Amino acid sequence: MKKLCLLAIALTICAMSGLAQSADELVNSGRNADNVTTHSMGYDRKSYSPLRQITRANVKRLVPVWTTSVWNETGELAAPAVYNGVMYIINGRWTFALDARTGRQIWRTPVVLEQGTPGAPVTRGGPAIYNGKLYRVTYDNHLVALDMKTGREVWNQKFADKQEGYYSTGAPIVANGVVISGMAGGERTTRGFLDGWDPETGAKLWRRYTIPAPGEPGSESWPRNSDAWKYGGGPTWRSGSYDPQLDLVYWGTGNAEPYDPHPREGLDSLFTSSVLAIRPKTGEIVCYYQYTPNDIYDVDGVDELLLADIQVEGRPRKVMVQANKNGFLYVIDRTNCSLVAANPYVKVNWASSVDLESGRPVLTDVYKRFFAGEEVEIWPSRGTNAVPIAFDPASALVFASTWDVPRVQKIAAPKPQVLGADSTGVTARVPDLKPGDVIGHFVALNPLTGDKKWDVPLTDLPSSAGMLATAGGVVFTGKLTGEFLALDAATGKTLWQFQTGSSINATAITYTQGGRQYVSIASGRGGTLANRYAAEKVPAGGSVWTFALMP
Repeated sequence: MKKLCLLAIALTICAMSGLAQSADELVNSGRNADNVTTHSMGYDRKSYSPLRQITRANVKRLVPVWTTSVWNETGELAAPAVYNGVMYIINGRWTFALDARTGRQIWRTPVVLEQGTPGAPVTRGGPAIYNGKLYRVTYDNHLVALDMKTGREVWNQKFADKQEGYYSTGAPIVANGVVISGMAGGERTTRGFLDGWDPETGAKLWRRYTIPAPGEPGSESWPRNSDAWKYGGGPTWRSGSYDPQLDLVYWGTGNAEPYDPHPREGLDSLFTSSVLAIRPKTGEIVCYYQYTPNDIYDVDGVDELLLADIQVEGRPRKVMVQANKNGFLYVIDRTNCSLVAANPYVKVNWASSVDLESGRPVLTDVYKRFFAGEEVEIWPSRGTNAVPIAFDPASALVFASTWDVPRVQKIAAPKPQVLGADSTGVTARVPDLKPGDVIGHFVALNPLTGDKKWDVPLTDLPSSAGMLATAGGVVFTGKLTGEFLALDAATGKTLWQFQTGSSINATAITYTQGGRQYVSIASGRGGTLANRYAAEKVPAGGSVWTFALMP
């Protein structure tokens, strides 16, 4: 079994006492401003903080108070966690514990990948922490628990084989005392799944496949007398949200495999490109919604589900919101997975709308032309690039960084299917772009109508940064060119910026230490799309920056 070896255990500082996070602390994440214990600042994944020391009036006084290298050039796509004065950082190569006030290293533990692991390892989302342990996945399909005080490995479980096309980039979560983790590889001959684990021992509690076997609910959406379901895709390569009151975890699934619909007979291919509401103790699917039946566009449904309670037609509704890669912003009732609203937030040409009664997209002729073998231009290639959106409860606005780039593809000539190999069934090419083209936006959206309160165009390069909203009226985000930005939540105007030296592909966090508000962000170009657009313009190299107001 592969091990994560401890490289260094430095001085253990007093801030590291009392490392046992309780379930209540995770549920109440955000009430103690000193700690950031869950992804996106809370189980509800709002990426919102009630802190208001930093405001639109004083954000120009923001200065760096420390920075440190994180010894990595494959990309920084994960947000840190903070607990009891210690910041925990993960990337594809390392796990770090740092003094949150100074950046001083407490310990670092390397990721030792299995020999022959292909690709540039990245990790998204951030570390999960619970009961004195830090949980993370590694690129080669291991779920690892580390002791938060020392960085020593507590347990290590391999859950998939890279030879079968699996790899892993997403972040686990801890919900109702269960560690839940996913996998990647939907462009290969894989069958998606989620796993539930005992956080103390690493024992596997359950596995929930996202592609039903013959005879299981949803199997009627796959061809009969075919093994297409065995390689059907539906990866779970992002992360989930959790509603403790309903005791439901919401997790998105990825594209159907192959993109060519002929082997799948053009059927819906459940539960690909969907959201699943599951019981964390058992993995039972309580309800689901499929965004893109028969996904031929590689638009997935994996983006995080933002949970909010909002007024819909004069009455409160418990909803989840997703800016889907297919270009539609969805509002879904999280009690039963029924569709509330769906509106385009970028240019969309593969569907004219989403029918609210059936919940299905109203297709244009793009599908028929593609099915017939024509090369087609699909808008969008992705509405966002695998980064969290944010929600401000006061204004009820969603903030997103969007892409306006098409996907150009056609069905490829048939070839033998090889286990573990790429198997999309299409040939695709990058569209021609001219200098000065607008290919992305920062936007503020009404989730129920899709109306934009403001829209900031991005030329030449889109953004791959997540959004963080605060009660101070500031939205933090970043650019592929390395600028960390503070935007006015009311207008989108850039109020402040700082050059970090490499691309911002992660999401910021904010917290307090000693009564002072800090903002931290990871910097480092990484990920397939960010590298495709920015590799020749922006240097690699990973670092973490922490800012506070100048006294």
